[in-house]
Amino acid sequence: MISDPNRKIISFLVDEIGLLESSIELGIKLSIKNNTPLPILLWRYGIITIEELDQLYTFLF
Repeated sequence: MISDPNRKIISFLVDEIGLLESSIELGIKLSIKNNTPLPILLWRYGIITIEELDQLYTFLF
């Protein structure tokens, strides 16, 4: 089950950043496996830029 904060993140990533759902699914699987927050993992693997990471955290906080 996807928690409410993760739903917000996923909606933002799809609607504002334009990520494909398949990229997000991969990120979710890797974040669970590595016990790493999804936004950090997406940035670390080059799926989002540092500017997009900043936009995401601005949106969340």
